[in-house]
Amino acid sequence: MTLIERTAYPRFKRLITARELHLFFSPTRDELEWAADRTDSDEHLLALLLTLKSYQRMGCFPKVEDIPEAVAEFVRRAVELPEGTLPVYRAAKTMKNHRGLVRQRVGVAYDQARARRIAGESIRKEEASKNRPADLINIALEKVVEAGLELPAFSTFDAMASAIRKEVNAEICGGIHDRMSAFERAGLLRLLEERESDGTTLYNRLKKPAQGPTWSHFKNLAKRLEWVDGLGDTGVWMDDVAAGKITDFAGEADAADVAELRDYKPVKRLALVACV
Repeated sequence: MTLIERTAYPRFKRLITARELHLFFSPTRDELEWAADRTDSDEHLLALLLTLKSYQRMGCFPKVEDIPEAVAEFVRRAVELPEGTLPVYRAAKTMKNHRGLVRQRVGVAYDQARARRIAGESIRKEEASKNRPADLINIALEKVVEAGLELPAFSTFDAMASAIRKEVNAEICGGIHDRMSAFERAGLLRLLEERESDGTTLYNRLKKPAQGPTWSHFKNLAKRLEWVDGLGDTGVWMDDVAAGKITDFAGEADAADVAELRDYKPVKRLALVACV
């Protein structure tokens, strides 16, 4: 699961400054009159104002219990409600009605199916070149907001990004695999099996960084380049694969040892080694 803190998904900060409280959560006189005309108790008035100000700030509706006490207390004092007044709903129907009132006031549509469709399309479009779930979620957030829609829950974005990422990456790995000849596939798999005189695999030789700039090291590097070129034409293998994807796949493979790579399914294993 992607950490929400790594994305731009709106959420309450752990520490909210006095300036932020005044800037984002101060009800205007018009907002107070609007809320007072639509509620029948101090508790519901406070709840509706908190629902409105939270949506204006975040673009989604937090649970009442998730609204920081500092925010609730600031709004209570701002509209001069009695001390101890809490944003309590006597029935779930009232909370649902309040959310409908806020949507109407701010001019936002509640269409979760359309929001999910827009998010999914944007994630799939960007997934071909980006690999970090947080980046994909941020792009989807932007597109849903641009469409004037209420944001689905963060878990919806996270699950969608994970599923589409897995699907698209599988397609990319499958394409790399299919563009190799059977001989080239066998050659890459041997890198994970055959060992050199010091007991290390040829895969370690493939990952080994260049040494210092000496003439002997340069000659060794030239021989190594000739050996790597003999493994196959990576230009053919990586046809239409975004450079960012190649880099990410190579990084994943470079961080893994041979034993870990053997746990991958054959198609993905070959694709990641090819990206290295």
